[in-house]
Amino acid sequence: MMKPAFIYIITNKYQTVVYTGVTSNLAQRIMEHKEKRHPNSFSARYSLNILVYYEHFNGLAMQ
Repeated sequence: MMKPAFIYIITNKYQTVVYTGVTSNLAQRIMEHKEKRHPNSFSARYSLNILVYYEHFNGLAMQ
């Protein structure tokens, strides 16, 4: 079974720091960044919540 996959890049409002991530649910993951659900994470510390780029892949192999 294949699961959707996204690679994404986010930045802060000053565009001074970038973060690259991979997820199977892009909308949910971006909301997690915006809401700072993981307050000690790199993206939360640097207020990274602006989506710059994403690309969809046909999927990741699930086992």
